[in-house]
Amino acid sequence: MRTQALVVLLSSLPVVAAGQPSVPEGDWPSFRGRHASGVADGQHLPDTWDVAGGDNVLWTTTIPGLGHSSPVVWRNRVFVTSAISGDPDASVKPGLYGAGTSSTDRTSHRWSVYALDTRTGDLVWEALAAEAVPIDRRHLKNTYASSTPVTDGRYVVAFFGSQGLYAFDMDGTLAWAKDLGRLDTGAYDVPAYEWGTASSPIIFDDLVIVQCDTQGDSFLVAVDIRSGDTVWRATRDELPSWGTPTVYESDTHVELVTNGSNGIRGYDPRTGNELWRLGGSSKITAPTPVVADNLIVVASGRAPEAPIFAIRPGATGDITLGRGQQSNAFVAWHRGRRGPYMPTPLVYRDVLYSLNNPGIFDAYDVESGEEIYRRRLPHAGLGFSASPVAADGKIYLASEDGAIFVIRAGPRFALVATNDMGEPLLATPALAGGAMFVRGSRHLFAIGRH
Repeated sequence: MRTQALVVLLSSLPVVAAGQPSVPEGDWPSFRGRHASGVADGQHLPDTWDVAGGDNVLWTTTIPGLGHSSPVVWRNRVFVTSAISGDPDASVKPGLYGAGTSSTDRTSHRWSVYALDTRTGDLVWEALAAEAVPIDRRHLKNTYASSTPVTDGRYVVAFFGSQGLYAFDMDGTLAWAKDLGRLDTGAYDVPAYEWGTASSPIIFDDLVIVQCDTQGDSFLVAVDIRSGDTVWRATRDELPSWGTPTVYESDTHVELVTNGSNGIRGYDPRTGNELWRLGGSSKITAPTPVVADNLIVVASGRAPEAPIFAIRPGATGDITLGRGQQSNAFVAWHRGRRGPYMPTPLVYRDVLYSLNNPGIFDAYDVESGEEIYRRRLPHAGLGFSASPVAADGKIYLASEDGAIFVIRAGPRFALVATNDMGEPLLATPALAGGAMFVRGSRHLFAIGRH
């Protein structure tokens, strides 16, 4: 391995408490929670809060470095990752712009996993995964810690692209580390651009599954969560992508679904054997597949395709739509030029919500694909990268401007409140234990009722 992992306790990490909260236990173990649903009812969150004044803010903790990875929660621990540059002025460039420029920061970095107490925000441990000059460059808007960690209550697994895959036990001790090689990820049509990775690992049974779509040899890999040994590896004829795979499970059927430019695909998660594929996606794919009872929704937002597909599980072979087709035996419905570029769609109470980077918020009937409404959010101009999440009839949209929009779920658009967090938001919030954990550019916030 290139680096050695170690554990460092940092009692000096700045913590600003806002009262003495009591946060009940809860789980949000991976990107967008279980099966990437983005839904966790029973949180009873406030509609409004005040970061500056502390109202309905349980705690605020400074997280060093840069990271767009989302927080994940297991019982009374919240985990986040970060990449700390040797340049004290290292930053990202949020906003709506088309330039594919890479960062010029080539200083030595530290890649770390942090475990915080969900009740107080106090640091429990920091595990240093790697320390080196980054192997790849990153997009100006990306970070070297944009992949969300995943946990099953035994291990916390963090993926840092070309720097490797790392598993720690719940006390922060390294269990194993795995080098997946150089993952050159960037613009499909300008290979010299390097944008960095963002796809997050998932756990299925005792397998950690990672999607690695690059400029060269793309692949899916499943490793044993206890040892890090490779169980299977599936070669993919794919362009670079940034979406996280999702597992669909029913009483009789299970399939691993991946978003990709050359094909949306279904696999057997136990063997890596391809089950089906669907063509017609965008040349750049970032949203994660989501499950809606008897449908799998997969979207991508780059023009001209920008599709939304609703797929029935259980397919085999090539299920690509023919010319002029909007559905077939396994594609329940399809909408072109409506897919989100970055945010993953949300299915909540029989409605599919889709948020585009510029702030266009759409609602569709999930069974038929019929449009319910389309609205433009009144954001300040930088747009959206984080994905929607929902709880108790409310939808939460975190903007790069630093505002969280609270929308009432249902067939009519209703903006309930807008809450300013005071710093850019590019990571998707986590909902667990009566709190919303919001990762900003400098802090991790816990929002909830005191």
